[in-house]
Amino acid sequence: MKFLPLFLLLGLASCATEKSDSEENRWKTHAENTTIIRDDFGVPHIYGKTDADAVFGLLYAQCEDDFNRVEQNYIWATGRLAEVEGEEALYSDLRAKLFMTEEEAIQNYEKSPDWLKELCVAFADGINYYLKTHPEVKPRLLTHFEPWMPMYFSEGSIGGDIERIRTRKIKAFYESGMEVPKMEEATMKKKEEAMEPQGSNGIAISGKLTESGNAMLLINPHTSFYFRGEVHAVSEEGLNAYGAVTWGQFFIYQGFNEKTGWMHTSTYTDVIDEFKESIVEMDGKLFYQYGEELRAVETSEVTLKYKDGDAMKEKTFPMHRTHHGPITHLADGQWTASAMMWEPVKALEQSYTRTKQAGYQGFREMMDIRTNSSNNTVYADAEGNIGYWHGNFIPVRDTKFDYTKPVDGSDPATDWKGLHTVDESITLLNPENGWLQNCNSTPFTAALEFSPKKADYPNYMSIDRENYRGVHAIELLTGRSGYTLDNLIALAHDPYLPAFEKLIPGLLKAYENTPTTLGAEFKRPLEVLKAWDYRTSKTSIAMTLAHYYGTEYYRSGQRIEGYTPMQLVEYWGSDSPDEEKRNIFTAVLLKLKADFGTWEMPWGEVNRYQRLNGDIRQAFDDNAPSIAVGLASGRWGALAAYGERYTNNTKKMYGTRGNSFVAVVEFGDKVQAKSMLAGGQSGDPNSPHFDDQAQPYADIQFKEVPFYREDVEKRAQKTYHPGE
Repeated sequence: MKFLPLFLLLGLASCATEKSDSEENRWKTHAENTTIIRDDFGVPHIYGKTDADAVFGLLYAQCEDDFNRVEQNYIWATGRLAEVEGEEALYSDLRAKLFMTEEEAIQNYEKSPDWLKELCVAFADGINYYLKTHPEVKPRLLTHFEPWMPMYFSEGSIGGDIERIRTRKIKAFYESGMEVPKMEEATMKKKEEAMEPQGSNGIAISGKLTESGNAMLLINPHTSFYFRGEVHAVSEEGLNAYGAVTWGQFFIYQGFNEKTGWMHTSTYTDVIDEFKESIVEMDGKLFYQYGEELRAVETSEVTLKYKDGDAMKEKTFPMHRTHHGPITHLADGQWTASAMMWEPVKALEQSYTRTKQAGYQGFREMMDIRTNSSNNTVYADAEGNIGYWHGNFIPVRDTKFDYTKPVDGSDPATDWKGLHTVDESITLLNPENGWLQNCNSTPFTAALEFSPKKADYPNYMSIDRENYRGVHAIELLTGRSGYTLDNLIALAHDPYLPAFEKLIPGLLKAYENTPTTLGAEFKRPLEVLKAWDYRTSKTSIAMTLAHYYGTEYYRSGQRIEGYTPMQLVEYWGSDSPDEEKRNIFTAVLLKLKADFGTWEMPWGEVNRYQRLNGDIRQAFDDNAPSIAVGLASGRWGALAAYGERYTNNTKKMYGTRGNSFVAVVEFGDKVQAKSMLAGGQSGDPNSPHFDDQAQPYADIQFKEVPFYREDVEKRAQKTYHPGE
């Protein structure tokens, strides 16, 4: 055994002590400079002397509300999920490391501008101070947070672009070297189609259509419940932003300040491409063909830990990279690299500076950073502007290649050729009709005839694909004026479901054409559907029948290759065989009778809200208390989406995603807003704010947002410095 010299041991101990002292001194200064005011719904309003103070308080407050989810996001993002969830999570961890190792994350942090470094340090300090002052909190894995960690979680979306790189393909590549079987691909696609769709709504209204003459914004993300908190962060350096923050991030992702508001919707812009590489081996080293040359494949190793029972084991993986990106899977038998936006420093800069813009000019200049890759932006401001940007990171490509499929990486002509400027991308500013919308639908109907024109842009800039939420929004917005915050809320919760106007008449016709005489068990439910106005409500039995019918079609109905979900519904409602329609409806009636003893189930009796504990994956129980919800799935065109992504073998349905944080904002001399959060601000079942918004959520009763300090203090329930 080798022993270190005493002077070296003392030196190391001294360095550790100095680091600890420095850290604790920062904690003390930040805490003294930061005040947190909790309002009557538990929303934290953080006031800091500097931006770094506000970030410190923001992370401290997030940990108070839900440290479990803060930690979970960084366990996942930094590639350590298998250490708590076991071997199956190894390929999620490997995916994270393929795009950035811990050493690379540290390098990115170190090359960040000083102001950003300061915020990253404050991020770590806020969490570490929380853990220091709450020794009863036992992290599952991360006992100390580091300032380089935000480099892994920089862009704002829950999951972000990296989740579009399929771990099952990475696993297939590393475990068998074989392409994922086509049958598995088809099965996975069908399963994903049957789940509650992901997405969001953004609507901006110009002052010429509002009662007050001020611009308005609907902020309506559809996300998994409880993964975003509602916060307000203020500093004496110009920060004053309110909105939704993904747990563990130090910027408000969807929200507003006094002068501007921003809403992000998931984009269909092509931002990830796959390059098939021609790999050769020479003298034990790997090379790939690029034009007339052979380039060396960057090769390294990573050792990942994973939990196996009570033991911790390790597995080492090779990692390969070309200039296109890391090798992630096989395509057509070739190693394939995945290319995507990965500029964490710039992404953090954009995500944070967005929140401090005071008007259109500054906001537009911020968009030039071009790293908000996974989202579109719907915008409104106090100057009266409304705007839309479809995507923000758009590589320039040669249009003779089809980038919807893997391209030949050995051909230099397939390379990305820089980024499109913001002015070259699909944008919209102050359309003459006075409104614009995006519901994850085509940008070419964002403002009716004043929308961008498809012919003006390369095909890869957007899929020209409509959905029922987009159809619904356009119908509601067309020819309307006199908007207030309250009737904008009503519009955003309009109960009409356009998908069923396409689906249900075909079912009724299929029974009209049947050669047999119908029994009462079919006549009565068909009469209920025939009388239905395609509007959802807690009391509607027709809504229950229609939802089960449409859902069963997604699970087992005939599919047409290449059809979009909207086209499939139209096909099922019109051209699918009558016998298939009748068989699916028969299955629905049998299921309802088996589960509930009758098909006559009001929607609110079936469609429920329940939160039993603070677990990340909620457990549900038909015998435990729950709340009736009249909202419906976004698949059917509900703007106020409410649906399930997973079940726990219950008979009733319990929401897991959809409307989460929602806000309506009016900009004028002073900003006014109303908001709602699924459940409540806290993840602690013992907190009064665990579920204090659950019934108002179900009843569509929004709360007033206290934005100005005097209004916050009127609603204050608790005022304190971090650590008190």
